[in-house]
Parts: sequence; structure tokens; C-alpha cells
Amino acid sequence: MMSSRYVLTFAAVVTASGCMVGPDYKRPPPADPPSLAFKETTGPVIGAAASFQPAMPRDAIDRGPWWSMYDDHTLDRLAAQIDISNQTLIQAEAAYRQARALVRQDASGLYPTVTGNAGYTQSGSGSGSSRAIQGTVVNASSGSVGQFSAGPGLNWEIDLWGRIRRQVESDSAAAQASAADLANARLSAQANMAINYFSMRISEQRMRVYQASVAAYTRSVEIVQNQLDAGIVSRVDLAQAQTQLEQTRAQLVAENITRATFEHAVAILAGKAPSELSVEPGPVPPEIPTVEPGIPSTLLERRPDIAAAERQMAAANAQIGVAVAAYYPSISLASAVTLVGSSLNALLTLSNAVWSVGPQLAATLIDGGALRAQVEGARARYDSQVALYRQTILVAFQQVEDALVQQRVLEQQEKVQRAAVAAARLAERLSLNQYQLGTVPYTTVVQTQTAALSSEQTLLSIRLNRLTASANLVLALGGGWRDSDLPAPYPIGGINRKPQPPMPTPQSLEPDKPWWKFWSRS
Repeated sequence: MMSSRYVLTFAAVVTASGCMVGPDYKRPPPADPPSLAFKETTGPVIGAAASFQPAMPRDAIDRGPWWSMYDDHTLDRLAAQIDISNQTLIQAEAAYRQARALVRQDASGLYPTVTGNAGYTQSGSGSGSSRAIQGTVVNASSGSVGQFSAGPGLNWEIDLWGRIRRQVESDSAAAQASAADLANARLSAQANMAINYFSMRISEQRMRVYQASVAAYTRSVEIVQNQLDAGIVSRVDLAQAQTQLEQTRAQLVAENITRATFEHAVAILAGKAPSELSVEPGPVPPEIPTVEPGIPSTLLERRPDIAAAERQMAAANAQIGVAVAAYYPSISLASAVTLVGSSLNALLTLSNAVWSVGPQLAATLIDGGALRAQVEGARARYDSQVALYRQTILVAFQQVEDALVQQRVLEQQEKVQRAAVAAARLAERLSLNQYQLGTVPYTTVVQTQTAALSSEQTLLSIRLNRLTASANLVLALGGGWRDSDLPAPYPIGGINRKPQPPMPTPQSLEPDKPWWKFWSRS
């Protein structure tokens, strides 16, 4: 038994001092180092009569509940439901817990595996029977012999070349990527909630514009009817007025579908069936805050998808080490102790013990180039992840630039469109007055009323585009997320700095308590 202790001590020392083949991970830089300013931050407005005056930034706002900057209590309540019952978010959290479990599973390979076995064998010759029943004593037949056996076994793969440690490193980085995916899923759901909510509110505004137009066109029909009764105009004018009235009524009815569709989308994002959520009509946010991004390098911290791509790159780098380690022989230590006796009392006698211990070595001698192909494939996958990481950064800058130019230009466009609406409404009133005086045909009235309604709808579309651009800019900037929110790399004993119990089921959650607060220590 002394020799076995020496062997175990030697294996532990070898494992602790063993090397790790394969390249150590170093984060590669982006394809092109980002400049210190965004292109669209201070660009001119093409065709604008006056120079653009940027709004006051709100970059200091805490981007945890970032939607609170719109000062809409209904949106605050709906967005908070995402962290409680959004099923996509729950699915992403379960995937993260699965990734953490995989890390712990692989890390268990660094330690010995101890097994135990016990059995009873009965054998005989001639007319006697020969049978083996595991763990059960039976009446022996005539001339048979019974034998008990029991004992532990140990198997330990010595990670001399770092294959297991590289696998743990890879899965630890993949788990961190899964945590970033969870943050990205939350941020995307929040942005989609805001966009669908704004679309629903704008749809309600369209309905109000249609209702006002229906009331105005009804008065126009009455005016034309009076003119017709007086013999001043023909029935063609009345038919035109009635056509315009009924078309607008049809548009009002159809807008109910649009509003209901967005309300259903809001319900799904809140994790509820459409029948379980009804949102009362309300106003559009009166102000649209601007969000300045700061220097571009902050995108590397604020974007969870960039963090996920970088962690996947680290995982692919560690897989190169796993593939390279397959070139080297695997060394394992196996030992077993077996107690054998014809009775239970004899089984407990140490003199009946049979033990064995010794190292085992296994290596691939000829494989037709399979190991080399695995290494080449691992390096190719790493190169692919590097390209994906750099492309994710480029797309992030594109999305920010797009949102910035939309935020900047749409504000100016809304000012111009408001002037166009005022002019169209004035033309509508003047044409109706002139028609009553008999100086213009009714087609002029129809044209001006149609132009006024179209201008109102365009203004609402611009308003929605501004709200959407504002939410998309927050999404492009990563919301209130930082890469420091990622769990720490795998240490001995766990993947996280603090233990995190599994996520509770939605049924066990309080109505207004986010699920992540169940992870906090009391």
C-alpha cells in the first residue's frame, strides 16, 4: 500500500507541474483601430436651411432601466415584465446554466474517479448449478461453492499536456459567451418592447387623425349637400365628398388592425398571451431624448454581442490546445482493491485483500493524418472566430452610425414636416372657403384635404422613426451593460465569483420582482 501512496503523490505532482500545449490566448485587435469620433456625430444636414443644433446629451443616464428616459410609466411597467416572464430570456438563461454545468463536468476530469463494486458468485460442477447474482445471497445447490467480493477502484487521467485544462478553458470562455448572449437577449427584448410600444402609440395617433378627418369630411359633405340643394353645384361634387369620407372611414377601421397587432407583440415580449394583456390608449412620449455614444472604443465594453464573439474566439483558441494535446500519449493511473471471501465475515478480513496499482500509457501511432487534420480544423475555426469578432465590431459601428444619422436628420426633418402640415391645413381651410364662394371646383378641396391628411401621416411616421432610432441607438450602444458583468473565468471550485443558484420557475416569482434578484445574497 505504501507504493500506491507514492504513485498517487507522484501523479499529483506531475499533474500540478504539467505543461499546457497549444497557444495561450491573446485578444487580437480589431481589423482597423477605431477613430476617436463617430462620422455622423456632427455631420451637416443636407438641404437644411439652417445649421443643425445638437440636443443636450443624456449619456450620464443610468442605462439599467434605460427606457425610463422616455418618462412613460406604462412603458416602465411593461419593460419590467421582460425580466420576469419573457420566455426567450428564460431560454437564454437556461442555456447559460447548461454551459456552466458543462464547465464543471469537464473540470471533474482533473480529479480521480473512484468507483465501488460488490458481488456474489456461486459456481459448481456436474449436476450443480453455476450462477452469479450481484448483491444477493441465494441457497446454493448441492456441490456448489459461493464467493463474495467487494472493493473500491480508482482511475485518474494525469493531465500532463493540459488537454483537460484546455477543454475547461474553452468551455469556461463559452460559458462567458453564453452569459453575454443572455445579456444580449435581454437588451434586444427591451429594445423591441420599446419599439413595438411606440408603434402602438403612433397607431393610436393615426386613429385620432383619421377620426378628426372623418369629422371634417362629414362637415364637407354637409356643405356640398347644402350647395347641391341650392342648385349651385352638381351631384359630382357630392359623390366626390362622400367617396373621400368613406375612404377615410375605411382607413380608420383598418388602423385598428395595426394597433392590435402591436399590442399583441407587446404582450408576447412581456411573456403573456395577448388575451392576458390590454393596454389603454395613451399619449406618445412628448420628448425624444438623444443619447450620445462617447468615444467609439466604449463599444467594446457596451456591446454584449461583441463580448460574446470575443469569448467564442477565446474558446476556439483553447480548442487548438485540445487538438495539439492529442499528439501526445495519455497517461492514466488505475488502482483497485478487491476483498474476496467465502462468507461475509471472511470478506472483511484484510488478509483476503487483492490490490493492484500502476500507470497506463496510450498513444496513437498511425492515424492517416487524422490528428493533423483536427489541429488544422481547430486553427481554421479560430481564424473564423477572429473574423466574426472583427465583423461584429464593424457592424456595431455601422449600427451606431446609422442610428446617429437618423437621430440627427430626423429631428430636422420633423421640424420641416411640422411646417408642411401647418401649410397643408391652411390650404385646406382656404380651398373650402373658396369653394363655398364658388371660386374653385370641389376637386381642389379634395386635393388639399388629401394633402393635409397625408402630411399628418408623414409627420407621425417621422415621429415613430425618431423614437425607433432612439431605441436602436441604445441597443447599438449596448444599453447599460458592461463586459465587467461577465462571470469570472473558471477557478478551482466554480465558474463564478459568487455562487448562483438556479433560476426559479416563473410560478415562484413575485409579480413585480425580477428573477435575477433571486440570485443576490441576503
